[in-house]
Amino acid sequence: MLRIYAAFILLGIFWGSNFIYMKWASALITSGQISLLRVLFGFAPLAVLAWRKGVFRFGQVRYLHHFAMMAAFATAFSYFAMAQGTALLPSGIAGVLGASPALFTCIASAAFLRHERINPMMCSGVLLGIVGIALISRPWSSSGTDDAISMTGVAWMLVGSLVFGLSYIYVRRYLSAIKLPPLAIVTWQMGLALSILACLTDLHGIGRILHDWKAATGLVFGLGLLGTGASFLLYYYLLEKLGAVAAASAVYVTPVVALLIGWWVGERVGLLELIAVVMIFGSIALLEFGRQANTRQKTEPVTPPTVRFD
Repeated sequence: MLRIYAAFILLGIFWGSNFIYMKWASALITSGQISLLRVLFGFAPLAVLAWRKGVFRFGQVRYLHHFAMMAAFATAFSYFAMAQGTALLPSGIAGVLGASPALFTCIASAAFLRHERINPMMCSGVLLGIVGIALISRPWSSSGTDDAISMTGVAWMLVGSLVFGLSYIYVRRYLSAIKLPPLAIVTWQMGLALSILACLTDLHGIGRILHDWKAATGLVFGLGLLGTGASFLLYYYLLEKLGAVAAASAVYVTPVVALLIGWWVGERVGLLELIAVVMIFGSIALLEFGRQANTRQKTEPVTPPTVRFD
């Protein structure tokens, strides 16, 4: 059990520290180049493990169009948007906003999945999350003040989270019934995303990342190998040991880790940021509890009414 707890904590730390690595790299290379290198070094350990476990089958090629959709939007575009947003924001705030895909998944599930319904608890979670995002974004601050937050950066983070959240709906509708090994799906997805980014990214100046050993190490080992590749492996390990709900709960740790790292490197973390984190944290919890309540209602047997004669 100790090994499972260690994997859970590591996953939250890896996810939460991704934003500081993107922030460091953004001072030297473009968001497209950050995304390309992230996927490259994240794909490598996944490909090795998938090959060793023998999860690939020739028949999987028939689902290539689904893998390509996930690669283009859930990986290539989402990673690019997150890198763009993090370049314009403090890394801690970017990390808090990056924990919002669950919010968009909930809204999209109610809109696009016929058998999914949103209950009062989930509505409360959505509203709480929106208020938390508004608090940490501070749209009322003028752009010239010291505490102003880049609305462009916020928009990039939210668009990336939105697309990433919608990807779960796509998986539910088109890939869940296929029953392919999750490791095979994510390896196809990462490999195709690597091809897409390699074709679309301007590589001019990418070597500048080597001018700063801290940024280069953070990008290759922190963001690529650990924050992407190893995180997927840890997630599927927890998925196998604990189930989907517990494995996904590592997202609760992400904004806290990101904000603590931001504070440690000198970013401003005030009462407003802490309140926003609590709100977004509570939003994710309410959404998950509401989803579990819906699941229990679906699985509970319906008992016929009894007639009593007193």
